[in-house]
Amino acid sequence: MFLGAMIMGPLAAWVLKKIDDVLDPVTPAGFEMLIGNFSLGISGMLLAIGGYYGIGPAVTVISDTLGAGVKFLVDSSLLPLVSILVEPAKVLFLNNAINFGVLAPLGVAEAAETGKSIAFMIETNPGPGLGILLAFWLAGPKVLRGSVPGAIVIHFLGGIHEIYFPYVLLKPKMILAAIAGGATGVATFMVTGAGLVATPSPGSIFAWLAVTPPGNHVGVLLGIVLSASASFAVGWLLLKTGAQDDYADLAGAKAASKKMKKG
Repeated sequence: MFLGAMIMGPLAAWVLKKIDDVLDPVTPAGFEMLIGNFSLGISGMLLAIGGYYGIGPAVTVISDTLGAGVKFLVDSSLLPLVSILVEPAKVLFLNNAINFGVLAPLGVAEAAETGKSIAFMIETNPGPGLGILLAFWLAGPKVLRGSVPGAIVIHFLGGIHEIYFPYVLLKPKMILAAIAGGATGVATFMVTGAGLVATPSPGSIFAWLAVTPPGNHVGVLLGIVLSASASFAVGWLLLKTGAQDDYADLAGAKAASKKMKKG
């Protein structure tokens, strides 16, 4: 439903704007509210019907296809490869769409059968972001290092992963560190058989521990630690070997992040 709502929301706004553009010039004075309310109600009804019979089935097909793809990756022990898609998409602020629109429904279905699911852990893992921030703290430009400790608290304890996206945008190669961390975490969760009972929202370490079933804490914590270590190692190498160019403009990167988030 989340993915369908993300499609229908902007679509409905666009349709209503186009209807207003057509009706406003020809609406007699004094009839604006009457025509506006009726056009809004009729358009809303038609959009609801279209969403129910059109978007709903289409999203179901998409979700089923993605679910089959994830199942194939799990059965083939290739699930870590999903990080190649998930981690870059997160930086482009598609994290909520991926998590709640695709992974969470798959996780709910799996958890209903087995009591836990690894799907809840793929996008919400705070480890990769923690490793990237630590790399910037120890190997990044000195002008940025003062801002990193606060970002670590917000990210790892507060669960607001968006805080590290501007750092990645400062040096896009750092997405390789995120992918390495994400893949390492997923691989660890698979090997240890770890899973969560629900989506940890926000992706804070506290939220993770709250939805970790008994007997899974070692695997969960190990996956977070190893994913953070992998992203830190790759990120540190990238920052140390790369040219110290113009990626110290954190304010500019944050502005770009906000612009991307707003679409």
